[in-house]
Amino acid sequence: MSIDLILIFLVLLAGFYMAWNIGANDVANAMGTAVGSGALTLMKAVIIAGILEFCGAFFLGSNVSETIQRGLVNPEIFQQDPQVLFYGMLSALISTAIWLQVASFFGWPVSTTHAIVGAILGFGTVVGGFGAVQWGEVGQIVSAWVISPALSGIFAFVIFSVIQKRILYTMNPILATKRLIPVLIGIVFFTFSLSAFFQGLGSMQLNFSIPMTLLLSLCIAILAMLISYIFIRRVKTPNTHSPFQSHHVISFNKAIKHLRRIKLSSKDERRDEVSRILKEVESLSEDVCEETKFHTRSSEYGVVEKMFISLQIISAAYVAFAHGANDVANAIGPIAACLEIIRKGALSTKTEIPLWLLGFGGVGIVVGLATWGWRVIETIGKKITELTPTRGFSAEFGAATTILVASKLGLPVSTTHCIVGAVLGVGLARGLGALNLRVLRDIVLSWIITIPSSALICIFFFYILKWIFLI
Repeated sequence: MSIDLILIFLVLLAGFYMAWNIGANDVANAMGTAVGSGALTLMKAVIIAGILEFCGAFFLGSNVSETIQRGLVNPEIFQQDPQVLFYGMLSALISTAIWLQVASFFGWPVSTTHAIVGAILGFGTVVGGFGAVQWGEVGQIVSAWVISPALSGIFAFVIFSVIQKRILYTMNPILATKRLIPVLIGIVFFTFSLSAFFQGLGSMQLNFSIPMTLLLSLCIAILAMLISYIFIRRVKTPNTHSPFQSHHVISFNKAIKHLRRIKLSSKDERRDEVSRILKEVESLSEDVCEETKFHTRSSEYGVVEKMFISLQIISAAYVAFAHGANDVANAIGPIAACLEIIRKGALSTKTEIPLWLLGFGGVGIVVGLATWGWRVIETIGKKITELTPTRGFSAEFGAATTILVASKLGLPVSTTHCIVGAVLGVGLARGLGALNLRVLRDIVLSWIITIPSSALICIFFFYILKWIFLI
């Protein structure tokens, strides 16, 4: 077996291992809100994520992959010895995958993007010095890491605040939900379509003008609204009143009327006794009425949350598509760079990402989610703040919109930052007491140590590979 075949095998193995860990950690972030709120079972989440992650990676994954390939470390620095860049990229894949597996074991939702960027910067700085790093591009990426969770949190906060005001705090939450859900579905599909069509579907070589993009997105949104309106009209509004409690309210009313008649016809001590009994019955009647109102509101909120399950499933698919578009690059960017060096002996300034490689990364991500994603799903879905379908939808829509915008700009933002920021925004809309600050502290600490940890592990493996292959 030739050395090139051995190297190709190692690259693909390391790349699949990396994609597997992305699925175990990052896709779990994306689907954690849906599973945590009860909108999806883990099996259904895996199926939906599998389809949408693959589509996002296949159609939009090339934009960010090019940034990971050559946007961080200047390939011209390694023109004299491209093998150094090859082993550096291979080390970045291995080190990032190992760090992600450690984080997934502890249930930490760390940033895959942080890890791969930290690893590439680590070997790039050691081998080529600070001049090998393209600090302008790195500055844009770091600023995106800061801005993206804030934007996701703001989007989610606003969306959930609107849901609270327009649905949960209204006199008739169920009727308000029927009116608002088609509008929300229209907004989701418009944003999704706009993000997908803007600047074209790179892998399909389809490019649309801005007017055509807006028209297509608007048509898709209107069609989605009409379909949802037809289905939502068929949803029967259940009787949220308790028959048991309603019967008691009627009985109390009858008793009060009879006691009032008796009081009018009574005299002296008997009248006083009837008055006392009447006051007690009226007091009991008021208590039962309050309980009935509480039961009614609780039942109405339960119906509202059930109606939002379908909307959250749509938003979960939206997040999966956005994640595939952005984070598959963390695995296939270094793979593409390594394969090109093997094939051409150097990394050119412009390389087309093969479609099979986009699909390869998508498959690895889905396998990772299916086999080990439950740990991080538990952290995102249950430990930061209590999630319901209305809250989960708000978080997912806010995060996915931020991620897709960044993907179209070619910025490898952190899906983890976006989804955690969005969940945090929903929690803040309910008040600071709704947040588990201890879990948030642990998450932030894991973010801080990700970059230096992956950089150090990458440097270690880089020198190990240099020693093995005698370069």
